[in-house]
Formats: sequence, C-alpha cells, structure tokens
Amino acid sequence: MPKQNIAAALWLSTGGLAVMSGMSTAVHAVAADGVPTGQIIFWRSFVALLPTLIYLTVRRELGQSIRTRYPHKHLVRGLLGCAVMFFSFVSLRYLSVGLATALTYLAPILSIAAAMIFLRERPGATIFLGVVLGFAGIVLMLYPSLVGSELREGTLIGVGAGVAMAATNALSRVQVKDLTRTEPPASIALSFALICSAAGLASALLGWADLTQTQFWLLVSAGLLGGLGHVLLMESVARAPVSVLAPYEYTGIIWAFGFDLILLGIVPGPIALLGALLVVGAAALVAYGQGRFTRKATASV
Repeated sequence: MPKQNIAAALWLSTGGLAVMSGMSTAVHAVAADGVPTGQIIFWRSFVALLPTLIYLTVRRELGQSIRTRYPHKHLVRGLLGCAVMFFSFVSLRYLSVGLATALTYLAPILSIAAAMIFLRERPGATIFLGVVLGFAGIVLMLYPSLVGSELREGTLIGVGAGVAMAATNALSRVQVKDLTRTEPPASIALSFALICSAAGLASALLGWADLTQTQFWLLVSAGLLGGLGHVLLMESVARAPVSVLAPYEYTGIIWAFGFDLILLGIVPGPIALLGALLVVGAAALVAYGQGRFTRKATASV
C-alpha cells in the first residue's frame, strides 16, 4: 500500500484527468468520422488491457485479479460499465469533448434527484440548490439547438446520450461500491476491460467500418490513454483520501475544453459554455453539501 502523499496524489490525478480528456478527444474524432460505437468500445477496452496488465504485474496483483468468488457481480458491473461507455461515446459523436465531459458530472446530481423522488429524502438547501442549478445548466446547453432558424443536427441525441450515461454511471458506482467490499480493485478493473472487450467484439456482427490508418491509430491511442488514465487515477486514490480528490476531479473540464480548442478547433458558444460550467459547479456544490451532511452525521453518532 503506497504511503499517503497528497501532493503526489494531486499530480497523479492531474495526469489521469489530462490523459482521459485526450482519450475522449481521440474517441470524438473517430466517432464523428463514422466509426461504429461498438467498434470503438472494442478497441478502447482491448488495447487498454496492455497498460492494465503491466500495472497489475508490476504491483504483483495479477494473480488475485483473476480470482473471484462473485463472477455474477463482475458481469453486472461490466455490463453496466459497457452501457456507460456506449452512451459516453454516442455523446462524443455528436457533442464537443467539453460539453460531453460536463454531462458526466450529472451523475451525483441525478443520484440526489432520484433519492428525493423515490426515497423521499429531504436534502439540505445546499444540495437542493445544486440539483436545481444542474438541471438549469442542461437547459442552457440545449438552448442553442432549440432556437434559431436551424436545429443543430444530433445535439439532442448527444445530450440525451450524455444524460443516459450519467444515469447508468450512477448505477455503476453503486455496483462498484458493493464489489469493493469483497473484491480487490485489480480484479474489478481487469474484469471490466475483458467484459467490454467481449461486448465490443460481439458488435462486429452488426458490421464494422474499414479503418483508415489515421482511424486505427486514433483507436489504439484511445485504448492506451484510457488504460493509462485508469492506472494514474487508481494510484492517485491510493495516496490520498477520496474526500481530498473529489473536488479536484472537476478540473477535468478545463482539460476537455482545452483539447477542444487546441486540437479540434472547437469553440463552444457562450450559452452552451455557461450551461456546462453550471453543471460542473452544481456537481461540486452537491459534493460539498454531501460532505457537510456526512460530517454532521458522524459527529452526532
């Protein structure tokens, strides 16, 4: 177990967030170029096995990662993860990297909204404000596609896929939390990559595209970057409390918009950008409100 080192954890987290944004940029490029989503999932997951296996071998965790007492739980988590990846890649097909990334921060907001509706929970004012701001941000992101003389083709599909991704991601997080009670993180990471590789490969029955050399290397890059980013983020979590790293996660939006501007030449409109920033701010507000609630509950015990 690595020693606690917050400075090192933040550097690792910075690298992981930057690398993941690079992966999203590569996926956006091939998806917008017409490569089927299932084909992208296969290459992203299969190539990611290389850095994952190297990481597990170096840490001497490969043996324990292939042993499990609950294969059915790994299957459910893997399929949920595949759904998250599918909706994420559909979102990247129609939206810029920055806007698609902003939608990922809806997961904690949707979790709170679901608890309010189905569990009749009554969150504090801070959390409630975060939920309201989050949905206001989505409305602003949709606004440019709903007004004017032309409807921006695919924007509604991209936003819908982004919201679906956030919802399935919330379910996936619950499943991962349940798995970590009995399974090591190495086992969860490896089973996820294998299941998504198999699911992506099965999509070949529906037809895959003949890749150009550029598309091939973009897909390989997406897999390597995705695997490396996962390793960096796992190492970051091992060196600092999650409560320290969670707020820092929202800086990922900076990398996403940066890749949009520098590599893709995409400049989001001011209204869509404001909506994206509202979603990110709302997610941070929800995280802050949940942290205060948890600390108060602990103090009262």
